[in-house]
Amino acid sequence: MPPSLDQLRRYAIARTLFTPTTLMRAIDRLGFVQADPIRAPARAQDLTLRHRVRAYRAGDLERRYPRLPLEEDFFVNYGFLPRAHQALMHPRKARVAWTPARWKQAHAVREFVAARGAVHPREVDAHFAHGKTTNWFGGSSNASTQLLDGMHYRGLLRVARRDGGTRVYAVREDAPPVAAQEIDARLDALIDLIVGTYAPLPAASLRQLVGYLGNGVPQWRDACRPALLRARQRLQCARVDGVDWLWPDAERVQSRRWQADAQVRLLTPFDPVVWDRRRFELLWGWSYRFEAYTPAPKRKLGYYAMPLLWREHVIGWGNLSVLAGTLQAQLHYVAGRPPQDAAFDAALEAELARMTAFLGLEG
Repeated sequence: MPPSLDQLRRYAIARTLFTPTTLMRAIDRLGFVQADPIRAPARAQDLTLRHRVRAYRAGDLERRYPRLPLEEDFFVNYGFLPRAHQALMHPRKARVAWTPARWKQAHAVREFVAARGAVHPREVDAHFAHGKTTNWFGGSSNASTQLLDGMHYRGLLRVARRDGGTRVYAVREDAPPVAAQEIDARLDALIDLIVGTYAPLPAASLRQLVGYLGNGVPQWRDACRPALLRARQRLQCARVDGVDWLWPDAERVQSRRWQADAQVRLLTPFDPVVWDRRRFELLWGWSYRFEAYTPAPKRKLGYYAMPLLWREHVIGWGNLSVLAGTLQAQLHYVAGRPPQDAAFDAALEAELARMTAFLGLEG
């Protein structure tokens, strides 16, 4: 008998909002944490981890990253993942080929970084005077910054740490070549990682995510479709209300262990609970949109609307900011008003207190 939509909803929440643990264990369990530089009121990676790491404070990931077996890299999006998972994607061959002159620049920069151990982009720019270029957003960037980005993507460099949010690079050891017979196993492991991060997934969402994986492993892009077909045979699948849903084979959606708790949670737009907008609408019956890059007059929810989860329902959203050292929360509800429930009032107050402590603000 297939699960109900209510069971899928509880499973989606409870499997990812697990009991808070240590930072490394939380990232191991999540598999991947998407990064985003916007602070409203904190970066996405910190807002994701605060629900899953005991006593987490904004910036803890950046502070502790150099001592943990983690890497920053592109997976289905850019973010943080365990080193063992990152290794599955390398050696990576970018789709856009570099000219011999560009490779000559890259080798010279790599030697410069190797000699110094860890290098800030401004040191590279000062030493090589690469000049300016146009970035993806149409603005002007140091050409050395784009070169370093390309070297990082190709696995020539790794992010050793961040200084004030800026990536500081070190040399990454060359990854050994991958035998042809190993490619399928690596892609299977990467797709299992996607499913483990975002399950349960509508079939259309899994196809979309595997398409994004093609940017993480462009050298195996043509092999992603056969890997998706293998995954469909490997995963649990059920049709619920006319939609095919997939989840890890080892997990049982109907288990009584999947129970949402009584907390209120304000979630980043990049949280695994929220990330798949198709799934979001199927589970909660309304459309959520991330509008940070939408012109202000056209926004409906706000610059950085954070979905508001209460028990097993996303009942609204909040726009949070810090003014004069104090947390400001503008909350909105799908029903037009908050639940008339004293338990909700207490849980919301507790969530805002947790957010205040997470941001290091006065209560």
